[in-house]
Order: sequence, then C-alpha cells, then structure tokens
Amino acid sequence: MSTKQAKQKVEFGDFQTPRGLAREVCSLLAHTGPPPASILEPTCGRGAFLEAALEAFPGVTAVRGFDCNASHVQASLAVVGNYPGARVECQNFFKVDWGSRLSELPDPILVVGNPPWVTNAAVGSLGGANLPQKSNIDGLRGIDALTGRSNFDISEWMLRETMEWLEDRVGTMAVLCKTAVARKVLVFCWSKRAQIQSAAIYRINALEHFGASVDACLLLVRLKPGSHSMECDLHESLFSNRPSSRIGMRDGRLVADLEAYDRLSFLCCDGLVGWRSGVKHDCSRVFELAGEQGAFVNGLDEHVSIEADVVYPLLKSSDLVRGREPRRSLLIPHRSMDESPFDLERRAPAAWEYLLSHADILGRRRSSIYKRRPPFSIFGIGSYSLTPWKVAVSGLYKQLKFSKIGPYLGRPVVLDDTCYLFPCDTEEECNTLHELVSSSAATEFWSSLVFWDAKRPITARLLNVLDLAALARKLDRWTPVARRLAERQMTRYSEQVHQKMLFQESSAECRGT
Repeated sequence: MSTKQAKQKVEFGDFQTPRGLAREVCSLLAHTGPPPASILEPTCGRGAFLEAALEAFPGVTAVRGFDCNASHVQASLAVVGNYPGARVECQNFFKVDWGSRLSELPDPILVVGNPPWVTNAAVGSLGGANLPQKSNIDGLRGIDALTGRSNFDISEWMLRETMEWLEDRVGTMAVLCKTAVARKVLVFCWSKRAQIQSAAIYRINALEHFGASVDACLLLVRLKPGSHSMECDLHESLFSNRPSSRIGMRDGRLVADLEAYDRLSFLCCDGLVGWRSGVKHDCSRVFELAGEQGAFVNGLDEHVSIEADVVYPLLKSSDLVRGREPRRSLLIPHRSMDESPFDLERRAPAAWEYLLSHADILGRRRSSIYKRRPPFSIFGIGSYSLTPWKVAVSGLYKQLKFSKIGPYLGRPVVLDDTCYLFPCDTEEECNTLHELVSSSAATEFWSSLVFWDAKRPITARLLNVLDLAALARKLDRWTPVARRLAERQMTRYSEQVHQKMLFQESSAECRGT
C-alpha cells in the first residue's frame, strides 16, 4: 500500500466489513425483529452489508447505498446491480441531502453499515477534509476543548445525524462502531428523548475482523414514534440469546449495570469533592528525580542538587497496583494554586536556578493550560496533595484496588495525575477510609457505574459519586472518624474552587475535582 493510500485509509476510516460478519449481523436482525420495507447504507464501501441485507430481506422494495469512493461504488453496484429496487451513488456523506433521500424510502426502514472508525483529530493531523462542518455540538466550555473533549469520532457525528433523520420514522439502525461511541450516541439520544423502542449492544472481536485493537460492537436501535426507552441490553457476542447486563440512564447519569445500581442507588450523591487528581506536570525529565537527596539525577541524566523541602516521594499508577515503595521523587515548585512558582526564588534558590536552567524545555509543554499560568506551574496541587496520609487508586488500571499511603522517609508522598487520592490527616482516618472504600458494597456500587473499556475507567467524578456517610451507616461504621471523612467530602480546601476554574483535571475523562 502506498503512503497516499495509507493516508486515505486513515482519513476515511476505510476498514471494509468482512462479508461473513455482515451476514452474521443481518441474520441477527432477521431473527430479532420485523423485516424492513427499505434499506439504506450511507457509507456502503464495497457492498458487504448491502449484499448481506438483500440475502436476509429479499422482500424489500427499495435499497440505497452511498459512498464517496468511486471504485467502492462500482464494487457495490456489481453486488446489487441485478436487484430492481437498488441504487448506489458516489456521494460524500457530509454533502447529501438526507432528508429528501429518506423521504423516498418506505417504513420500516433499516439503516445498516459500518461508518468510519476515525477521529476528527486524526483526519486533521493528516490534512484531510473528510469532516463535518465544525461546530460545538455539545456546548463544550473552553477548558474542555483545551483538554481534549472536543475531539470526537466521525462515526459518532454520523450516527447522531442518522438518529435525527429517523425521528418520527419506524425503523432500525444497526451499525458497527466502537463501543465507547455506541454509548455516547445512546446518551445523546436519551438526552433528546429520541423515540427509541429498544436498544442493544452486541460485542464483536475487532481484532479478528478488522485487525484493530479496540472494543467494538454492533449497535442495534429500534425506533417507533411514541417510544422513549432509556435502557440498552448488553450482549457478549452476536450469538448471545440473553443479555449479560443492561446499561441505561438513571438520575441523569449513564449506568453500566442497572440492576446493581438500582439496589445501591442510596449510596449515590452529587456534588461531593473528597477525591482529587494527583499532580500534573507534563515534563518528567525535569520534575521527576531518581536517587536520594544529595544524589538526584533527572531524566536528562544530569546530577541535581536542590533544597530538600521542595522534593517529595512520588508514586505512579503502576506503583500503586504493584504495591511498590516510591522509586522517584517529584519537585513541587508551588504548594497550592494560590502560590506562585516565583516564590521559589526566595525560599528555595537552588531549585529556582535549576528550573531556570531548563526554562526552554518547560516552556515547550504542549498543553495550552500552562500558557495562562506563571512559568514552571503545575496542576493538581494543593494542601490535600501534601497530607501525611492518603487512600489512593490508579485511574488507568481496570480494577478498584485502593492503597493506604503513609509518609515515606519522613516525607508526605505525592501521586502523579494518573492516580486519585483522598487526603487523610491521621493513620486512623486512612485505615477507616480504606476499610470503607474496599468494602463489597462500595466496589459493587462503583462497578455499576464504571465502563472498563474506557481509556481511563476510574475518574474523580466516578469516585466522588459515592456518599461516605451513607456507606458508613450501611456498614455500621458511623464513627467520629467516619463522620470527619464524610464532612471532608463536602468542603475542605479553600483552593479547590480556584483550581477548578483554572483547570479541570486535564484529562478528557477526568472532569470531577
């Protein structure tokens, strides 16, 4: 494949559906719902789904296929050319008047296919133009756009559009997509009270079918005017007769396991703030140091001699999961978001000179959040970061494994921004909190909300939904210590509001501070 062809494959998300997979999908449709009167595939590629759909539903009266690749259109025409009600056109999805095209098709209508698996950022990085017109479709705030939430899958935009077309129609949308995209589309539709009769997600093996290491599925949505279902069955494969669980909306939030959540929803409370992200610095070569005081070495293999009171033992996600002691230390240039790094010149001149000597590297940190802050700023820092005791959990690993963190060599331990922490003033608080959050009730409650296929399944927002007061009462552990911890969930640190305005956890999936 030439470089140009490879670029076009990525830009257009051109991963053709194997005919065997298309037949399995259409066989499932034929066995689980009424036959359609018409079939539409907006991105038909080389015709695998058109062919499979005609085999499964030979009684349809109209079939329409569209693709922007002329050679793909020719291949699709060869597949359906003998069918009298079929037409395939060379058209760009983003330029078709879909309203008029759908008005030609009778109900029930089946929209089927495999829209491109590519993000707008990936297309833009290639200089591609196969994108919808830019707009802030979710009303994102500036900080969310800066930290990545404005990046979206092209297929998500297409599927939202498809559901808009099908408003007030009787029909079915059956598409292959990333599982995360399927959930986002459902949440969007549920928030708009779309006329969904039923929804189901069937997992597929994307590595086997497409050579892609991504969690993928068939999203099957049946529509009928007057219906407003807000639940979705989750099946482990296309051949599953019964769902393994149900996802859906409860109390305005997406729930991963409705049965478990409904049993434990009394533990849920919005507006809590106890769990916080670790420190974000975006330049490990300068801020992270190996060795011991007096013999530090940075990531540039330079020997570093700086004041001891600005250096703290550091733990990362892998350290938490493996139960390791700190192997590195972290230079903390300011201890809260109210404190300026410029104060370092007075209280730690050697550290200040060290940072000045690497100002060029630090000035190249990519995130736009640093542009509005003084030089050498970090985020996710406050008095909560430097408490002597903490309970912490990794945000990256797919397990709710909580760790008790105490002082190391007489110094408070800090965590990086892949971790989340709840600050404790004493070892007794730390032990009590660890017991509470490690309980089966807490684990089951959080598991009912978490989607393990997410890039960062555990977030501060997720952790802060659990009400420690309600949990302690359920476990008969409502002690003075538990009361102090519960109060800390409601208000604790004055810099919280200030920091939240400046930066909301930096990650697209970590907006709760």
